[in-house]
Amino acid sequence: MALFADRAHAGRDLAGSLERWRGTDAVVVGIARGGVVVADVVADTLALPLTAIAVRKLGVPGHEEVALGAIAAGVRVVDARAASRSGVDDEQLAVIEARERETLMRRQRLIPDAAVDVRGRTVLLIDDGVATGATANAAARGIRTARPGRVVLAVPVAPAEWRPDTDAVDEFVCPHPIERLWAVGAHYDDFTQTADEDVATILARGR
Repeated sequence: MALFADRAHAGRDLAGSLERWRGTDAVVVGIARGGVVVADVVADTLALPLTAIAVRKLGVPGHEEVALGAIAAGVRVVDARAASRSGVDDEQLAVIEARERETLMRRQRLIPDAAVDVRGRTVLLIDDGVATGATANAAARGIRTARPGRVVLAVPVAPAEWRPDTDAVDEFVCPHPIERLWAVGAHYDDFTQTADEDVATILARGR
């Protein structure tokens, strides 16, 4: 049996590590798509407002699960070593990025225009887990552009040795660091892909 039955279970577990922010001025920000499901449970449990940020991984052609980097609105994070190891040159990377930016824009439109203002507030940035960390770092840098007071990256599982970029994240919370983590989904019984419609429904409810 895996650590979590599903993302909602992971959200309840993660909320236990974030109790000190219950009922404060903090804002929960889910990384779309799967992170929004986890974040929804965290926000509901801790009585905090919820919004989201769209991020897209830049994957190796033919092996998209291998991250070269990630993008968010106005943010581009690229692992030059990963690109070199994968034989992806600048021209190929530009094609990958252009394609993913189209998807990013579509996902960004799922987030209500009247999203929660994070300026000066603590952001609890939530995803369903970390594998390479590319999307988490891109999301943190993306949310920084909105001028929060503090960014706390919180995930249910991550590689035991991994830490976020210190200039993007002020604090990192992970209740289940995993030695030799090879896939986030391996720690969920149900890791069904979250649909755009699910994200839109969650965010439309407001809080």
